Amino acid sequence: MQIMLAQPRGFCAGVDRAIEIVERALDKFGAPIYVRHEIVHNDHVVSRLRGMGAVFVDELDQIPTGATVVFSAHGVSKAVRSDAESRGLRVFDATCPLVTKVHVEVAKIQREGRELIMIGHRGHPEVEGTMGQAQGGIHLVETVADVAMLQVADPERLAYVTQTTLSVDDCAGIVAALRERFPTIAEPKKSDICYATQNRQDAVKQMAPQCDLVLVVGSPSSSNSNRLREVAENLGVEALLIGSASELDAERVRGRLRIGVTAGASAPEVLVEELVARLRELGAGEVQRLDGLEEHVRFPLPKGLGD
Repeated sequence: MQIMLAQPRGFCAGVDRAIEIVERALDKFGAPIYVRHEIVHNDHVVSRLRGMGAVFVDELDQIPTGATVVFSAHGVSKAVRSDAESRGLRVFDATCPLVTKVHVEVAKIQREGRELIMIGHRGHPEVEGTMGQAQGGIHLVETVADVAMLQVADPERLAYVTQTTLSVDDCAGIVAALRERFPTIAEPKKSDICYATQNRQDAVKQMAPQCDLVLVVGSPSSSNSNRLREVAENLGVEALLIGSASELDAERVRGRLRIGVTAGASAPEVLVEELVARLRELGAGEVQRLDGLEEHVRFPLPKGLGD
């Protein structure tokens, strides 16, 4: 059995920044530091930060007045920001700058008087945060079929934005449907799908055809991890999403000749290392690290937490 490691994989700059914000806040102000929703969608990361003194809450009314709160990497609505201010909370915003870029686009589109459409997954925190930037609401579409059902006020005054962690290919199909139905629809100057999502999907496209099984390390709640699994499956390769090596069923890898391994942007490299070690226990030999893009992106920390 041979193991192929995708490159790039695992943590992106936005995830690195979000985790560091919580760690630095804990170091500077002491526990507890409250975090609204999971800082990133990974059970291992959340559990480790919880052990350091982070308290994860669903809503701000669970936080004492005057406490310190970190907004997750997925971003929050304007209403949540206003609520935090009214409660006297000290806020550190871990929203990924690439998500913030989409929020800025929403504000610009509204100033232009255009009606907004968002491509994304209903219920995802990033989608809720982005849709919460707009007054008057945003139409949400998840599939090409949703495009056909859209009811808009003025087909000539439309624009769209997207969730940053979508499948590049799926998103392209929905965009094509929007353009076909609304030929004058305005689009982002640059794709809203983030560099890390694009790069990890491209790496799976390179790796998967060489494998008879692809293992994606990531939590079930992670959108970008689920998309990596789908990319492999769309290429006709069996793919599994697993949270850690302990979840791997030995029967699923028995008889495999070449197993590809990657990790979502919110999954730490230690989980990949543990999975490789488990595969070695099950008979894997050579580990081939594939060539791929080297990422050197780094985002600055918020004021008050920097060096």
